[in-house]
Amino acid sequence: MRRIALMLVCVAAVLFLCSCSKKAPSGGEKKLTIAVIPKGTTHIFWQSVHAGALKAADEFGVEIEWIGPERENDRERQIQIVDDFIVKKVDGIVLAPNDSKALVPSVEKVASRGIPCVIIDSAVDTDKYVSFAATDNYKGGVIAAQRMGKILGGKGNVLVLKYAPGSASTEKRENGFFDTIAKEFPDITIVDQKYGMDMVETSRQAAEDLLTKNPQVDGFYACNETTAIGALQGLSSQGRLDKIKFVGFDSGDTLVNGLKEGKIDSLVVQDPFKMGYEGVKAIINSLNGKAVEKRIDTGVELITLERLDEPAIKKLLNLQ
Repeated sequence: MRRIALMLVCVAAVLFLCSCSKKAPSGGEKKLTIAVIPKGTTHIFWQSVHAGALKAADEFGVEIEWIGPERENDRERQIQIVDDFIVKKVDGIVLAPNDSKALVPSVEKVASRGIPCVIIDSAVDTDKYVSFAATDNYKGGVIAAQRMGKILGGKGNVLVLKYAPGSASTEKRENGFFDTIAKEFPDITIVDQKYGMDMVETSRQAAEDLLTKNPQVDGFYACNETTAIGALQGLSSQGRLDKIKFVGFDSGDTLVNGLKEGKIDSLVVQDPFKMGYEGVKAIINSLNGKAVEKRIDTGVELITLERLDEPAIKKLLNLQ
């Protein structure tokens, strides 16, 4: 009996040591791993999201794995990245869906595996997530339309450079703009519109096409970073920057410099840093059993040349 008891004690000790080694393979407590999956990785906007996620990771002591498709229209690649992180059994996923419908099965699969998922930037057509942290994009479109109405004196012809079909965030910006122009400025006509898609080059070509087809134009609205840069280049190539009032969406060095130089009237600006930070923070709170708001509004601002010296705007735009 003593031998059997001794053997049982030894077996228990070995099992205990093995379990400890699994929990702490490097000699300390294993950090939680949170995957952050942007729409794409080539634009300044996503670099700011990444910086916010890293700030939260440092603050809460977790590891971040940052992987996204190179181009924002690569739905298949983003779906594969989500699947890969499910297989790796990460502790949480922060996702900016590049299509509101195509990513639904992926988000619901994440939920079915018990992995908390926070959606950032752009909506997805399911509620199987912990929280949605993003700009009020419809409000952003409203702000842009009201600015356009003001600088045109309530009348004139306007062009709109849209982003891409299926992108929920930019569709809301477009709809907010269209609805507000129709309701508040009946003497402003949106004479033409076109998709610029996810590259500056395609956006520039689309802008030039719109400008060539419509010689009598007073205003131009572009709804995200790539379309705004493309529109800026198109207006410049046709020598119409001083003739057309331009309102853009998002920031980055090119657009902020355009604002400083008087080429852009104003920019509607989000807070991508806050999206990344709040996305990771919401995952941590969920894992710790804390209450998490289903909708987190990360804010939106209209930036004009006169506002660039405001401390809050300098911080938002990362200006020194």
